[in-house]
Amino acid sequence: MPNDSPETTNTLPREFAHKLDPTQPVLTHSRSMQAETGVEPHAHPRGQLLWAASGVLKVTSDDAVWVVPSSHSVWIPGDVFHQVASETDAQMRNLYIDPSFDVRPDETAITMLKMTPLMQQLVLRLTENASELGKGRSARLGLVAIDEISSLEAFKLYIPAGEDPRLKRLITLIVSNPNLDQPLKALSARVGASVRTIERLFKAEIGMTYRQWRSRLRLMGSLESITKGEAISKIAVESGYKNASSFIAAFKAVFGCTPGDYRQR
Repeated sequence: MPNDSPETTNTLPREFAHKLDPTQPVLTHSRSMQAETGVEPHAHPRGQLLWAASGVLKVTSDDAVWVVPSSHSVWIPGDVFHQVASETDAQMRNLYIDPSFDVRPDETAITMLKMTPLMQQLVLRLTENASELGKGRSARLGLVAIDEISSLEAFKLYIPAGEDPRLKRLITLIVSNPNLDQPLKALSARVGASVRTIERLFKAEIGMTYRQWRSRLRLMGSLESITKGEAISKIAVESGYKNASSFIAAFKAVFGCTPGDYRQR
């Protein structure tokens, strides 16, 4: 069987994510990721704001998956186990917050956040000009970034992953291969289960049908294209919908607004 998971790398920024120093509230790390590559599962004591200045990332925890376009970021609290992969070529920008700073204390799990223009500029300033800022100025700018992270709007949408090993294998297969176009019967066989079993597991553990789950995954994956201003008719076809009208209706049912309204916001 072919390897359906993203190619992983071992370039974990341990010197940034594991360094404890309240005098350096924010440490930064930037890197480029090629499409369909990933970083091995890991955790670290510093909280992490993960943002792709361009491209689409996938962040996976034990029980959920987030598809993250450049209009959004994810907040990963300290010591939360996670894995990062790229769906497209991506420019990752990371802020690591010392645990002595209580950032978003009411959120103990990974949370997707709506980026603001100010937050985007703070991340770019901190990550692209770190050597020019100096330790003192970097610390002061980092405190502003921490305040802004605390005020970012949470985006309460993710892809549940379930608990059953067969269900997790199928979800990993689909999330790692977003363009995989196979019927559920073929996908179920690849993970050692029947269609009936998989459909039952989706309803019991995810709370939605396989079709509903796959639709949500595709809709989340469309956010990047919508933000970039691509034609809705083109996005609809690429997302597996027959026409723009059906795509718009499905998008509004999940996000509470039309793709056009989302783009303006």
